[in-house]
Amino acid sequence: MRAIVLEKFGDLDSLVYKDIPEPKPVAGHVVIQIKAFGINHAEMHMRRGEWPEAAEVSGIECVGIVKSCPGGEFPVGAKVAALMGGLGRTINGSYAEFTRAPVSNVASIESELPWAELAAIPETYATAWTCLFRNLDLQKGQSLLIRGATSSFGQAAVNMAVNAGARVIATTRSKERFAKLEALGVLRCEIEGPNMSARLPETKKLDAVLDLVGNSTIVDSLNMLRRGGRACLAGWLGGLDPIHDFNPLLQMASGVYLTFFGSFVFGTPGFPLSDVPLQDIARDVAEGRLQAKPSRIFNFEDIREAHRVMEANQANGKMVVVHA
Repeated sequence: MRAIVLEKFGDLDSLVYKDIPEPKPVAGHVVIQIKAFGINHAEMHMRRGEWPEAAEVSGIECVGIVKSCPGGEFPVGAKVAALMGGLGRTINGSYAEFTRAPVSNVASIESELPWAELAAIPETYATAWTCLFRNLDLQKGQSLLIRGATSSFGQAAVNMAVNAGARVIATTRSKERFAKLEALGVLRCEIEGPNMSARLPETKKLDAVLDLVGNSTIVDSLNMLRRGGRACLAGWLGGLDPIHDFNPLLQMASGVYLTFFGSFVFGTPGFPLSDVPLQDIARDVAEGRLQAKPSRIFNFEDIREAHRVMEANQANGKMVVVHA
């Protein structure tokens, strides 16, 4: 099969097209003919050698058709989504014509949506849904700040939070992106930057903060919450450097909750993929309640260009790759 192989860590030329053996059926796994896959920042970090693990074939998610499933958990020919479970990290991932994923990390996603649109859903929407409705326990009418909202993850979170009846404030680094977020239904946009808690009128009144900027802003995010409010750290748009000299005694607001979510836990006993209503999310997209169309669609032969766009922060949403 045709695959995109990570020959070395480094620049775009590290991604090389090669013919490698197709994955063979194994008990407890599903072999999937890949129709499309999303592009993720994690794969850029893997390519550069900045991630703890990186498989020869990158790619942490895909949508496609079941080719084989020895255990019978999914029928041959079924439409499925697969994400995490070691894909692209410890086992060959989705940058190929076929992949083999653990049964625990595969979900049915029957839909008439085009493959490109289906591919914009799995990892991004599963992660955003879990952060909002598990970690933050977001309820209708609550106030939510999403920091880093024009990322693909941020836009998915805005989509679902607004659809759930939350009052959403969103941050971005550019005023030119306000209109995109306002079209998704946010109440207001703010320019992302340091010490936002000192200039946000809602500071000490927010019910929840979803922080996708990361370690550089999470302490500031905690300062915006009301007593009993929750913050979820789930992204690193501001870089991977750790929180510098973090001392909760001196820096953390009292009575607030700090939570973390990393999508690498999907498929583990405490985080079954079946907990995420991917089928319902796909239906909401098809019926127009969620605006999940990909921002850019690339052919399989154009993976380097997709990575270049991502690296230049020009994605402006979720990018996907489709097989011809």
